[in-house]
Amino acid sequence: MSLLSKRMGEYKAPQEVQALGVYPYFRPIESEQDTVVKIHGKPVLMFGSNSYLGLTNHPKLKEAAIKAIEKYGTGCAGSRFLNGTLDIHIELEERLAKFVNKDAALVYSTGFSVNAGVIPCLTGRNDYLIFDERDHASIIEGKRLSFSKQFKYRHNDMESLEDILKRCDYDRIKVIVLDGVFSMEGDIAKLPQIVELSKKYNASVYVDEAHTLGVFGKTGAGICEHFGLTDDVDLIMGTFSKSLGTIGGFIASDNNIINYLKHNSRTLIFSASITPASTACVLAALDVIAEEPWRKEALWANTLRAKEGFLKAGFEIGHTESPIIPLYVRDNIKTFKLTQMLQDEGIFVNPVVSPAVPSEDTLIRYSLMATHTFEQIDESIEKITKVARQLGIIE
Repeated sequence: MSLLSKRMGEYKAPQEVQALGVYPYFRPIESEQDTVVKIHGKPVLMFGSNSYLGLTNHPKLKEAAIKAIEKYGTGCAGSRFLNGTLDIHIELEERLAKFVNKDAALVYSTGFSVNAGVIPCLTGRNDYLIFDERDHASIIEGKRLSFSKQFKYRHNDMESLEDILKRCDYDRIKVIVLDGVFSMEGDIAKLPQIVELSKKYNASVYVDEAHTLGVFGKTGAGICEHFGLTDDVDLIMGTFSKSLGTIGGFIASDNNIINYLKHNSRTLIFSASITPASTACVLAALDVIAEEPWRKEALWANTLRAKEGFLKAGFEIGHTESPIIPLYVRDNIKTFKLTQMLQDEGIFVNPVVSPAVPSEDTLIRYSLMATHTFEQIDESIEKITKVARQLGIIE
């Protein structure tokens, strides 16, 4: 056995949970991603999906993907920088830039690769990266690849952020990087206050709109549109794997920044380009968002019904302001048990445990889709309440 294998073999955390019969990861789904999925041949209500608008099985997206494969094939066999740029990549970038009201956009193969490839490009050794302590792992990965000075402010704490900005050189580049909606707790960033501080201290703002596109804003363009602050935000990042029903990501900004990223972002230059099928899916999804505004309305109606139901049942749901509802358990093993017992009851939810969150903040992440019915929501609340009481999570 090699030294590497021996060291990796010392990692036993998954096996310990598996031994308890409550291992909740890599559960194989045997059907399309919808409000009901099939696991081990049985129907399960899906409340763990990020498909907020329910577009993953929309006929227009499926048709667009099939036509793209028929025209372009299954892949591009190269990076955007060289032989992997298609005409529909350019079309999509123009559509996305218009959608979020920026000069230009760049499309990447995944949302993770956007943050991992863009953030390290923005600042030099004497500049500053400033980020919220609960930013997504892809943002953390991006800042790890940067040689800049780095500061972390307390979650959504504007006093903490301002204390950091005061310590930075006014004339050096400073980029504040934040999630529009924080994916574990469902709360939204204090963007108006952040923009105000950025102007006061000569900083730039980078907003990850992964969980807000299609959900917030009059046209579904995200949290920047929601607050009317698009012009005050320097970079807008988004992903296609949530509301847009496929996989990939993008960054939108002014022409100067996009031109620099096109020629310096390693995850763009050295990764194969997004597939024709996924590219066509996003174009179709943008059409559906514009043509079917009922989806966003239904999503928020479902969110309100679920929040009211969980609060009435006695759950602690924190400060969520989005279709992500955290149900706090505050115990690792109970969180695993709750997840498994709910699947046995036909309810799929996602556990969030340490080290993703502190052990005293473990939770179940309950996520809503526009296509859930009130009956499905009510059934899930009833079953979650029953199991949570059995485990002593609520009274």
